[in-house]
Amino acid sequence: MPLEKPAIIPQANPKAGYLAQKTEIEAAIHRVLESGWYILGREVQEFEQEFAAYVGMPYAVGVASGTDALELALRGCKVGRGDLVFTVSHTAVATVSAIERCGATPILIDIDPETYTISPHRLEQTVQKFFQNPKFAQRLKAIIPVHLYGHPADLPAIMSIAGKYGMVVIEDCAQAHGARLENRMVGSWGDLGAFSFYPTKNLGCLGDGGLVVCKDPELAARMRALREYGWQERYISSFPGINSRLDELQAAILRVKLSKLEDNNQRRREIAHTFDQTLATTAIHAPAVAADVIHAYHLFVVRCEQRDRLRQALLSQGIGTAIHYPFAVHSQPAFRHRVLTGVGGMENTDKICREILSLPLYPELGDDEILRIVRALARWK
Repeated sequence: MPLEKPAIIPQANPKAGYLAQKTEIEAAIHRVLESGWYILGREVQEFEQEFAAYVGMPYAVGVASGTDALELALRGCKVGRGDLVFTVSHTAVATVSAIERCGATPILIDIDPETYTISPHRLEQTVQKFFQNPKFAQRLKAIIPVHLYGHPADLPAIMSIAGKYGMVVIEDCAQAHGARLENRMVGSWGDLGAFSFYPTKNLGCLGDGGLVVCKDPELAARMRALREYGWQERYISSFPGINSRLDELQAAILRVKLSKLEDNNQRRREIAHTFDQTLATTAIHAPAVAADVIHAYHLFVVRCEQRDRLRQALLSQGIGTAIHYPFAVHSQPAFRHRVLTGVGGMENTDKICREILSLPLYPELGDDEILRIVRALARWK
């Protein structure tokens, strides 16, 4: 009788995260259902306070998604039509979509080839170029560094550039809950930090959700109004807003999961360390970690010149993978020949898109599954 093939190890497994805290999550859901209050109530208020304290920022505003978090952060800073916002092309398309939804113009910058985050050198060259053009000098409004895969961008350099040219910094922390640079949480460096709680994130809900943290009470109040039609008084819109509210159920679930985030991130780092040790003896490149960084390892992304062959080899051994992201934003049909790119082109971005591969990584990976992955990687030639 032929041996049964082992089950596929998925690249991500949000159901495992639910099962790990099933009792507490279901109790939180029951609490909300019994309360009779389902939108912008006590659970959202409590979660906003708890998450702001965790990040080290005074204010937090819960919204409906990570994309909305970026849009409302931009609109809260009065970024609008004709304004320039600098970010990367190697990111989820949501980053650039949020900029365009405000009417602003995204300028896409190449990345550092080791950390995959925005290159401060290319950023400064590009900002300087636009600043020297009288047509654009007054339109330089914001920088959105993306802490991709859980690795912080070079925030000291980015904050310096922003200060020099009078721009706000909105950190895209969608993949970096709990990551730190110089022992300081991402989200607490810039003027604002935008988070996603999509189910696969390090801190993920059982639906969609997002949140913005900031330092300024007036800005927080403006974003609270923006998320609900521009209401400062119920049913009276003081300015145009949208409907983007984090609901009570998701907030209650996130409060449960926040209590385990640090432990789960530590487990991610332990698994990543095991992978790193194996990859040191192969032709597969492990992710780099800059000095003074505590990586959140939302994803464990390797590079391989024969990426597609590696992917098939792992799949044949029951190991699922993913590609984050197969096409940079500037190469996608909706944006190609339309978005502006920065000084120096997109050499690093284009190169890594051909080589990157995300391995399975989530806190609930069992030791036997980790061993299977390690053995498969060690066999790669």
